[in-house]
Amino acid sequence: MKAEDKNRQDAQAAIERLLHYALEQGLFDWWDLEYSRNRLLELFSFDEPYAGELAEETLTSPEQPLEVLIDYGFAIGLIPENTVTYRDLLDARIMGLIMPRPSETISAFRKTEQSQGIQAATDQFYKLSVASNYIRMDRVAQNIYWDQPTEYGSMEITINLSKPEKNPKEIAMAKLLPPPVYPKCQLCRENVGYAGRINHPARQNLRVIPLELNGEPWLFQYSPYVYYNEHCIVFHHDHVPMKLTKDTFKRLLAFTAQFPHYFIGSNADLPIVGGSILTHDHFQGGRHTFPLEKSPIAARFHHSSYPGVTAGIVQWPMTVLRLNSQDPDILLEAADDIYEQWKEYSDPTVDVFAYSTDAGEKVPHNTVTPIVRRGADGSFEMDIVLRNNRTSEQHPEGIFHPHREMHHIKKENIGLIEVMGLAILPGRLKEELADIAGILSGDTTLYDDVTSNPDSKLAVHAAWVKQLVADYGQAMVKEDAEALLRDEVGRKFAEILGHAGVFKVTDEGREAFRRFVTSVGYGALQV
Repeated sequence: MKAEDKNRQDAQAAIERLLHYALEQGLFDWWDLEYSRNRLLELFSFDEPYAGELAEETLTSPEQPLEVLIDYGFAIGLIPENTVTYRDLLDARIMGLIMPRPSETISAFRKTEQSQGIQAATDQFYKLSVASNYIRMDRVAQNIYWDQPTEYGSMEITINLSKPEKNPKEIAMAKLLPPPVYPKCQLCRENVGYAGRINHPARQNLRVIPLELNGEPWLFQYSPYVYYNEHCIVFHHDHVPMKLTKDTFKRLLAFTAQFPHYFIGSNADLPIVGGSILTHDHFQGGRHTFPLEKSPIAARFHHSSYPGVTAGIVQWPMTVLRLNSQDPDILLEAADDIYEQWKEYSDPTVDVFAYSTDAGEKVPHNTVTPIVRRGADGSFEMDIVLRNNRTSEQHPEGIFHPHREMHHIKKENIGLIEVMGLAILPGRLKEELADIAGILSGDTTLYDDVTSNPDSKLAVHAAWVKQLVADYGQAMVKEDAEALLRDEVGRKFAEILGHAGVFKVTDEGREAFRRFVTSVGYGALQV
């Protein structure tokens, strides 16, 4: 058989394997089988389906048949280049042909919610998001993960390999494209079913669930990169910018009333301390217990105006005040009071200033990162993380931001997920740490290159590598060197969170934190 004929038959067989997988996973009903087959045959320009016999198999993911189909798609010109970016565009296009329509997904969610409860509905929706390859579990499994003991408890460290990186040619091509007009951003509802392009991911296999929060239309979906269990995104129906207000707290509380098994939080709304997308109002949530949630309370307080609300200073490298109440309405008032007073608060003794002046304009610097969850007793718990985005000559990237000596590990914003103790470190660290482990276990040539060549691939780590070699030498067993580096990186992450803390974990910082709590009207709780 000619290679061309074999490739064609393999692709036809892959269609049948994919259809069997989709039917088993509930992506479509039995009565949709012929319809779905015909849509795939049309895409690949086949006049008839596979005529041979298929071996029995149980696929747990669509990865194998998709690889065959995407290879064939490249061969017949469905994608111009065989790169990860273009393969992902075709991947979503294929899966979009065998997905339920958005209205069908919403209807199934509501039906399950009414008959079995909200947790069963999210379980079903999450399963769909995984089965459709919208959540690429094969890539998520590549992430490097470890628990890191620290003085604040065990933190979670990940080196993120699940989000594919573009090659230099694709980056250059993307820069030549005009600014996006449709969809306006990757959070807009118009992404559902969108084919994507070189600078925007395909979303034919994305589905969303409508919600009402605070009487407003919002939407619920899962993150394709799931940095933690059931990592979800809740975003505004319209493309409106993030702005923290009392309504923000009200929406977070309303979400946990509807989804008591999920936490939800918002990035701060100012640059440097804010999230990566400030142009579209959104929250992140999920079903995961973060290190911050496990952290103990160092001191508890109460406020006479908010009966039933307790406030606690959390033992954490960032500045966290935890509120708890059985009554979400009173908790809302207490949280908003703290936020409004924090926006105006300054303490020059610890370099905290609420405002600066730029060209005669008053520039605000104080904001918060709020996180809401439900307690085991049904109470509402809100962590209010105090943030400040001022810069200085010494710290031009941000005074309360990873300082420059940490940029070789992480220089990006400390957002909601990392605030809670889960590090999302850049994928480049996988190879860089492996090379540094090689240096510590005897690679003198690479060490000489790092210390003498400013263009070395490890140049960003040069000072750290010199210190490591001075402390530990170059005769370590490779496995021991790797374990040492994981510990070093983990401890650096805890230190980075300390940099982002407004009131430091020092005697001076603790006293400053208590001054703020007192200034807001809270007194020590008598136990």
